[in-house]
Amino acid sequence: MPPAPDPTHPEPPRPRPAVGIICLRAPDEVLLIRRGKPPRAGEWSLPGGRLEWGETLHDAALRELREETGVAAVLLGLTDVVDGLFPPDAGGGPGVHYVLIDYAARWTGGEPRAGDDATAARFFRRRDLDALGLWRETLRVIDAALARWPPEAWLDDAGTGATG
Repeated sequence: MPPAPDPTHPEPPRPRPAVGIICLRAPDEVLLIRRGKPPRAGEWSLPGGRLEWGETLHDAALRELREETGVAAVLLGLTDVVDGLFPPDAGGGPGVHYVLIDYAARWTGGEPRAGDDATAARFFRRRDLDALGLWRETLRVIDAALARWPPEAWLDDAGTGATG
């Protein structure tokens, strides 16, 4: 359990750690979700979210992937750490600062379905991503993951990357 807040000494706003998953499927597909909540509600993005108390980054990444998309994956490794500085939303909600810890993963099974706070989930070919209006950091970490872990590095003998 996290320590109880002390109402007599309010904490200043602090960055919030969160994980993101760049889930790759052969030949050059990446799994995206359409966000159902701010920040960037309604936009396509990587699956991910906040850590839970006592949860490791790896466990959080795979949990968020499962909750938001229903797919299974194996982590390939850390891709990057990104500052997500989001201004207040149009409805007057506060701005937020996330520290986004992005992992690459190899899809192992399951068909995407929207869950948790995602309104849609699907795989896209890399060549189709530019038309989606993704946040520039999202495109950058996707490209970094594809460069570091090209499909030939993780494909199985059947050429799918699936394990079952």
